[in-house]
Amino acid sequence: MTWRDTVRSAFDAIRSHRLRSALTMLGILIGISAVVLTVGIGAGAQAEVRDSINALGTNLLVVSPGSESDSSGTRGGFGSASTLTTDDAEALANPVVAPDIQAVAAVSTTMASLIAGEENWTTSLMGTTESWQDIRSRTVSDGRFIDDIDDAAAAVTVLGPDTATELFGTTDVVGETVSYDGMQLEVIGVLEPIDSSSDDSANDVAIVPLSTYSQRLVGGTDRASVNSIYLKATSADTLSAAYQEANSLLTNLHGITNADDADFSIASESAVLEAATEVDDALTIMLAGIAAISLLVGGVGVMNIMLVSVTERIREIGLRKALGARPKFIRRQFLVEASMLGLLGGVLGVAVGVGVGVGLPTWADTPVQISVPAAAAAVVMAIAIGVIFGVYPATRAARLTPIDALRSE
Repeated sequence: MTWRDTVRSAFDAIRSHRLRSALTMLGILIGISAVVLTVGIGAGAQAEVRDSINALGTNLLVVSPGSESDSSGTRGGFGSASTLTTDDAEALANPVVAPDIQAVAAVSTTMASLIAGEENWTTSLMGTTESWQDIRSRTVSDGRFIDDIDDAAAAVTVLGPDTATELFGTTDVVGETVSYDGMQLEVIGVLEPIDSSSDDSANDVAIVPLSTYSQRLVGGTDRASVNSIYLKATSADTLSAAYQEANSLLTNLHGITNADDADFSIASESAVLEAATEVDDALTIMLAGIAAISLLVGGVGVMNIMLVSVTERIREIGLRKALGARPKFIRRQFLVEASMLGLLGGVLGVAVGVGVGVGLPTWADTPVQISVPAAAAAVVMAIAIGVIFGVYPATRAARLTPIDALRSE
């Protein structure tokens, strides 16, 4: 009996029992579609987290001041002290001392009420330098960003798209002016909006030169102090080295001898990415477990149907063996039949999984990335399920003796 005859015979057996075969394939279909969706949802969630981190700035380190206590002994939280200065930022920007740090931007922020004509809006007022744009991977949709020309306390500002819309009703505002505490600021640019950031103020911000912030707008007793310092490593591979260089330099500059007494902290966005990825991986494993149970149910269904098929075809098996069919041909026929059920269920399952994956983002705010290798692996898995769960029925059929098979009713 040739392979061609075996495949034709298996196909005829499946076609002659359409309802039973369809129900068998349904279990595999559900399991395979669950596998495709599980992988797609997991990949989509990880990509969304990665995009969110990249929107904050690639290879980013954030240096924050430590905490301080008031006269009553009440300790403030991290960032409440004024221990970081522009001198720290300049030292960190030295390529000789910190060769793995590509760019540095000192940042000071406060909440400010801006006025444009009769409109007013409270937003985050940020004083920083030109390098902030590169570190945070932000672009302007109109106009320009602050540059070296503005470092001489120029009365200019770059607005976030939400801020511009709230004040003027549009983002076409380059050349307009806003006022803060009686000082007129010319709008020289508008930031491009971003959608994948976990920072609520990403699109609602007013950026001014750091010199303008400290000398003309906010000031204070210690105008050299900054709220944070953003660092960009030369690459993802040098992020750890940049962290060590920044930590060592600031420790020496601040005269810290005990690491526990450090008056600053350095946070890496890669740590946030790793934590979020761990959560996504746990979710993916949980969904994969559910998919595995579905596949197991589908495999049991294949075994049950094949056992029923063997029982119904005992006389056929006996007749074929009486005519000289060898046990391996009988076994092969039933294995091919089980494999075809797995293949058809797998292909249909992938089709359903891809269809739901494509439509899911339009129904729910859930990103899905369909993986072609995962879909191909799912089909192979479905065939394997058919073979594995078809071995016992096929072996049972092959072991029937011709006389017993022909004698059965």
